[in-house]
Amino acid sequence: MSEERNVVVTGPGEVVVRAEEPAPLVDGTFRVETLFSGVSAGTELSYLKGTNPYLSTGWDAALGLFVDGAPATPYPVTRLGYMEVGRVAASRTPAVAQGTVVAMTYGHRTAYRGDPLVDRVVPLPPDLDPLLGVYVAHMGPICANGLLHAAADLYGGAVRDLGDGVRGRRVAVTGAGVVALLTALFARRAGAASVVVLDPTPQRRAVAEALGLETLDPEATDPAVVLKTRWRHGPDDRGADVVFQCRGQAGALHLALRLLRPQGTVVDLAFYQGGADALRLGEEFHHNGLSLRCAQVGRVPRGLAATWDRERLSAETIELLREYGDPVRKHLVSAVVPFDEAPGVLTDLATRRRHELQVVLAT
Repeated sequence: MSEERNVVVTGPGEVVVRAEEPAPLVDGTFRVETLFSGVSAGTELSYLKGTNPYLSTGWDAALGLFVDGAPATPYPVTRLGYMEVGRVAASRTPAVAQGTVVAMTYGHRTAYRGDPLVDRVVPLPPDLDPLLGVYVAHMGPICANGLLHAAADLYGGAVRDLGDGVRGRRVAVTGAGVVALLTALFARRAGAASVVVLDPTPQRRAVAEALGLETLDPEATDPAVVLKTRWRHGPDDRGADVVFQCRGQAGALHLALRLLRPQGTVVDLAFYQGGADALRLGEEFHHNGLSLRCAQVGRVPRGLAATWDRERLSAETIELLREYGDPVRKHLVSAVVPFDEAPGVLTDLATRRRHELQVVLAT
């Protein structure tokens, strides 16, 4: 077997491609050779920047608390990334057939020994562009889970489909990164009456518009005044029914709260890595009786696990990509680069010398 190459963060601002001996196949396992690996500009760059909380504190999974002690994930970080697509080169398990193209979450590496009892393995349909498969195992389910939380906010455990939280409703999405744009497409596909994406970056708004989404520049005017003037439900009842907050800044969360109608809900999909001075909970949050739900991909809403597992969220993602695959491939994926260029690309993204919406590493 030829050696494998793995992207490793050795310290803050330090990333390398490391050659490794492949793990031998044993009964019950399979070997997948990577075709594409998508870069998550939020989670992955937090390890390169040194801002991820797992780098500085322990994590007590039983209590669900960050605690003092040894870092939960110290340097070197040897498993970076969760958006992989590969072809099964060899298999010693009947659960995964040789030659199958699959979506997985094993990190930026050229090959991987998988175990279907441990790893999620999502076979990709032949009619789907395999590059788009980078969204199927994890990134797409993150966004679908946001809609599921909006649905649970209305129907609790009686949710029937992803549209239950947005169908016929006015929806705002703060941010125009990958999570935000996929979430906005999910909402539009699910029958939202209106979907408006808010982001201060002209290039990102242009991508949203190329995907057929309406946008607002939150720095050009007060978008809360604009949308509350437009979206009237009744006397003293104006604004978005639900806001999907997808930008990891406290100011974006404060904006999301201002966009809501009284007793509305923000479904938060963002990963915050700093303080929250711009968040004012004594203002709209308090006076309009608002709600905030964190849609963390590790958990579907309470009471829905039996019917809404990760496999179903991946299936919803495949259906989204079947409908919007061509524009997503054209407009959302902004750079496809050779795998061995990963250290330079990740460093440039972390230091903001390079701006991309979605980078995909190709082997």
